Amino acid sequence: MDQPTAAASAPILRPARDDDALEIARIWLVGWHDGHDGHVPPELVAHRPPESFPPRVRERIPATWVADRDGEVQGFVTVHDDEVEQLFVDRAARGSGVARALLRRGEELVAAAGHEVAWLAVVAGNARARAFYEREGWVDRGPFPYQAQTSSGEVTVPTHRYERNLATR
Repeated sequence: MDQPTAAASAPILRPARDDDALEIARIWLVGWHDGHDGHVPPELVAHRPPESFPPRVRERIPATWVADRDGEVQGFVTVHDDEVEQLFVDRAARGSGVARALLRRGEELVAAAGHEVAWLAVVAGNARARAFYEREGWVDRGPFPYQAQTSSGEVTVPTHRYERNLATR
């Protein structure tokens, strides 16, 4: 007879460390493709090969928090000023509450920096992410032409700007 297994511990949120960079990059790469493939210009996809993610992560470590469960990074959030710039969760942890916890931490960081409204950009075709943010109280403020840099110049990425009034959360 199988013995019941102990429930996994709840993730803790902590500041990212340099030794988290490769795991964050892996989560970001997979999640970025899950949410962006087929919804962004092909030249942006070409500009985001796997080797481009670790340097981008390392630049953002000071502004990044991770969800850590039993020593394993399950997701991360990066905040820049009043923007929740990146939020990605490992496929195995999706639906577990990790994204919600990371989003709340991002909101707390924006509020602690003195901003009353947080914002983020979501690729227009990423219905799963858009539904998540709306469930979490974020408001779609409409189309937002995000300008992304590529090796051949700027490309316009069709996104929506979402906002959250931090005084009412």
